Amino acid sequence: MTLRVEPSGASCGALIYGVDLSQPHSPAEIDAIRDAWYKHQVVGISGQELQIADLERFAAELGPDGDDPFIASIAGHPRVVEVRREANETTVVFAEAWHSDWSFLESPPAGTLLYGKVIPPVGGDTLFADQYAAYDALSISMKAKIAHLRGIHSARRSYSPGGVYGERDKGRSMAIRYSERAMATQLHPLVRTHPETGRRALFVNLGYTIGIDGMNDAEATALLAELFAHQSRPEFIYRHRWSPGLLTLWDNRCVLHTATGGYQGHQRLLWRITIGERRRFAKSTELESPISVD
Repeated sequence: MTLRVEPSGASCGALIYGVDLSQPHSPAEIDAIRDAWYKHQVVGISGQELQIADLERFAAELGPDGDDPFIASIAGHPRVVEVRREANETTVVFAEAWHSDWSFLESPPAGTLLYGKVIPPVGGDTLFADQYAAYDALSISMKAKIAHLRGIHSARRSYSPGGVYGERDKGRSMAIRYSERAMATQLHPLVRTHPETGRRALFVNLGYTIGIDGMNDAEATALLAELFAHQSRPEFIYRHRWSPGLLTLWDNRCVLHTATGGYQGHQRLLWRITIGERRRFAKSTELESPISVD
């Protein structure tokens, strides 16, 4: 394998060439892909012709099974879900809000794999926002203010019966399974240290962060609104353009992402696998080691 990495030129993101994921790879080759993933946070591997088994094997080489709590898997493939939209579908575009996948879980996933099975000729870009850069760009006073705060994360706005994908969401082709379980909450520090790189990143998101532990609603809403606006500034964003056979891997611990539309009248189908942590973060109900602010 002769791996070549082409950075996007944006705050994060890269394309990888010289890889055939339909074949098994040595540990050293997987480590090279992993290194590019950790360095660039989002990587696309183009020109792949994959079956579900190929995707499953590659995901297993990267990390343990992750959890997809509100989306049913493909029959016979418990790790794989479909991100599907039919040509005549009129529901709101899935995942069209900035988020880190499943941040409402006790142990959020390390990464997400998406493989472009059916890609429309227009639209459908995915935007990614670099949360290392977002944290680094905060003022010293803001870093001090949020250093030991914990966000309240919940899936209720999306996957509860009253959520965006709940009882009123009719005609969607994706196998979403809304539930009262989505009302649960989980605490995570607003600033988290990546367990592999040691870098600090903002860990809040519009999709799943609903409050701040120990802070009244008005104060929490104001602070979160400020952080949400900051973390999606243009200088942190990478626009990822899809093509047939492109596999995309991103790091949920240090980037946010949001879907875009613009392909009405065209089918779109991606296979998705969630990758769990090789090493867990510190327990979400405990603050991490003290954060010093320069």
